[in-house]
Amino acid sequence: MGVAKNSRNADKKGEGGGEGPSLWERMERPAPLPRASLTLERIAAAAVEIADEEGGAAVTMRRLATRLGVAPMAAYRHVSGKDDLWALMIDRVFRDLAVPEGATDWREVLRAYALQTRELMLAHPWMAAMPMPLVMLTPSRMAVTERQLAALADFGLDADSVMAAFRAVASFVHGSAQTEIALRDYQERNGWTSGDETRQALAPQMRYLMSTGRYPAFEQYALGATRKDDRAWEFAFGLDCVLDGIGQRLGI
Repeated sequence: MGVAKNSRNADKKGEGGGEGPSLWERMERPAPLPRASLTLERIAAAAVEIADEEGGAAVTMRRLATRLGVAPMAAYRHVSGKDDLWALMIDRVFRDLAVPEGATDWREVLRAYALQTRELMLAHPWMAAMPMPLVMLTPSRMAVTERQLAALADFGLDADSVMAAFRAVASFVHGSAQTEIALRDYQERNGWTSGDETRQALAPQMRYLMSTGRYPAFEQYALGATRKDDRAWEFAFGLDCVLDGIGQRLGI
């Protein structure tokens, strides 16, 4: 009993950044013996499946153990808790992001990653709830960040400017995708299947607000806009505005 307890404590130290190997070091180690069927790769895949099917809140150690067909304590021997699971899930889905091999222009690189990240978040809406520091500190996410920073660093800019420019794009991407996911969830909860149904349901509130005469600019949008439900166009337009601003500000 005492030996087992000490072993669990040693594992926990490693997860927290103290003594012992980190989560990512253990993931890159040679494959375990065939009898050890539970691996970090299997855990990550199962956690993503659960989150995609039932939402991020459904990913618990007990639910994960059930999906994997093991006892909850077996999973705890590999991951120390929810933060490890979040990190494994993010690392797995971010492996799908890539830019064309020949892409060298900073704008092309950042734009490609931004468009793909939006699609990734829409496909895995639980990502919208991810704590940002955790999102950054995984090998796959760091590789995506590295590629973009390198594209900006080629211009000899100072390190602070490079990081600020990268974060400006990342913040736009995550904020826009989170808003899109929230709107989609709101519509689904209310049984609205289109933008027209949503606007019809909200029409009484909108009519009153417009009747006050306090919002002429918004009324002009409501009456004249033709792309109200074209989220992809709206995202791409806003992204290009951000990239244009970075290019002008940094002279690149």
